[in-house]
Amino acid sequence: MNETTYQQAMQGSMVAEALPAERASFIRKTYAHLALAILAFALFEAYLVMSGAGLWAAQLMVSTQFSWLIVLGLFMGVSWLANTWARSQTSIYMQYMGLVLFTLGWSVIFLPLMFMATYYSGDSLAVPKAGVVAMGLFLGLTAVVFLTRKDFSFLGPILAIGGFVALGFIVSGIVFGFSLGNIFAFAMVAFAGGSILYETSNMMHHYRTDQHVAASLGLFASIALLFYYLVTIFSGRD
Repeated sequence: MNETTYQQAMQGSMVAEALPAERASFIRKTYAHLALAILAFALFEAYLVMSGAGLWAAQLMVSTQFSWLIVLGLFMGVSWLANTWARSQTSIYMQYMGLVLFTLGWSVIFLPLMFMATYYSGDSLAVPKAGVVAMGLFLGLTAVVFLTRKDFSFLGPILAIGGFVALGFIVSGIVFGFSLGNIFAFAMVAFAGGSILYETSNMMHHYRTDQHVAASLGLFASIALLFYYLVTIFSGRD
């Protein structure tokens, strides 16, 4: 499909107003892309953890408190760029580049935590446990949206404010060197759960039928955040 043809095709209707066949196709594409993103994340993360380059990168990222702050800043920039690309209305290739970039960005930001959970945690099964719980919570919250068909878009402003508050705590913890602890981690698990409800609801009510890549990116972001803080809890890391 060339660019002109693609632009002409970018006239998808809203999912909530689409025909049942179009809606089902959009949902299948969204979750297929989400599954591929999770698989790519797992494979790349495993490669980084098992490679010397991954250990070197993780050590560099947490060598000082300000190096981790720089990493978080870069990650936020990468996330913004990836979201922008994934929502492109002019190029399907740009959308896929956004999803790939976002997946790689999360793989890198996970590195220090994965090394600590894998090699320095008191529980060698911390990561698998976190993965199972994350998948269970995701499936349960997804079922809530599909069964109730409720529009959870009202969570948007709450999540935005909560995100800024959480970011403030994280930056303060890095700068002033205090531990956020498990209470904060549990709060972020709840935040991620709300984000899953919000993104799944958006997929059903506020996306167009041609935005499956952007929808899968939003869901992946929520799952990754949930998994990150579950790993933190199970590995006993602050």
